[in-house]
Amino acid sequence: MLKPVAKPADEYPMRINKYLAHEGISTRRGADELIARGKVLINGRVATLGEKVNKGDKVELRGKDASKKYLYYAYNKPVGVITHSPQLGEKDIKGSVPMDVFPIGRLDKESSGLIILTNDGRVTDRLLNPEYDHDKEYRVRVNETLREAFKKTMEGGVDIEGYLTAPCVVRKTGPKSFNITLTEGKKHQIRRMVAALHNTVIELERTRILNIRLEDLKPGAWRPIEGEELKDFLTKIGMK
Repeated sequence: MLKPVAKPADEYPMRINKYLAHEGISTRRGADELIARGKVLINGRVATLGEKVNKGDKVELRGKDASKKYLYYAYNKPVGVITHSPQLGEKDIKGSVPMDVFPIGRLDKESSGLIILTNDGRVTDRLLNPEYDHDKEYRVRVNETLREAFKKTMEGGVDIEGYLTAPCVVRKTGPKSFNITLTEGKKHQIRRMVAALHNTVIELERTRILNIRLEDLKPGAWRPIEGEELKDFLTKIGMK
């Protein structure tokens, strides 16, 4: 059965895989797989890889499996566990949980805290695409006493190797600790921001992603995201 796909508000022409990712149908890689299998139609004909969609085109998806059960979990990644692509002797998240799910986003090996696990590839683009502003909160402890201007400087943007970070919210929680809320996620961003202000992160824990909170979840443990919490989360990333 053919299922019409609504169009996102974006510039045209748009690559078909980006289009499907924006619409929450699939990740871009997953969209390429659907296209290669002949599952995507543009104006009634089978789409090809790399093809672009113009405004007013009719995009359809056929043979979609509507029976798949999507799973969502909050997981507390311990220090020392790799998010993706472990090397010899390293332990990753997929090897630490018994469900057929994958992590959305990353936390470096020396950081801990909240990671969302799911089998829903549609979430990837909606949560990680820099076009969307999704706030994440972290608890940070540093090596040296925070300077007087630390909060104001961090919140106003820090130059990390030629890139000026976006405004953020910082709350000091002690002479050597603070909480920070970001809407972007450059590689090792908090560690690099702190280093640019002549200090060193010695402990970093992510405590919140949008409305999903770590709370009292123990390291290495997970819990299902369901009910109103899940509904709110999917609404915030534009999937409801």
